[in-house]
Amino acid sequence: MLAPWGPLLLDVDVATSPLERMKGWMGRSNIAPRDALLIQPCNSVHTFLMRHPIDVVFLDRVGRVLAVHARVAAGRMRGHWRAAAALELCAGRALELGIEPGLTLRLSAPAAP
Repeated sequence: MLAPWGPLLLDVDVATSPLERMKGWMGRSNIAPRDALLIQPCNSVHTFLMRHPIDVVFLDRVGRVLAVHARVAAGRMRGHWRAAAALELCAGRALELGIEPGLTLRLSAPAAP
């Protein structure tokens, strides 16, 4: 992912199929600081059957951050009516990366070796 100041060093998985979007990170035993899951299309998420809290970042169609929900605990739901995608991160990571409403993020391909 790219922010205006440069790349956010994240290992981003993209979930686009209905099954991938529904499953998300459910049942995952560990979420590393570099892990990220971009769910699209998506305007709401749930943390049912999750073992760890997560940060949820809602993005519009052009990648503008609409809302950041930090440390969403298991068994919760979050949404944003204008969101086109949700970015899930390890709890506390959005703050560490400087992600806040109004910022525009975009997905980039990894650099070739």
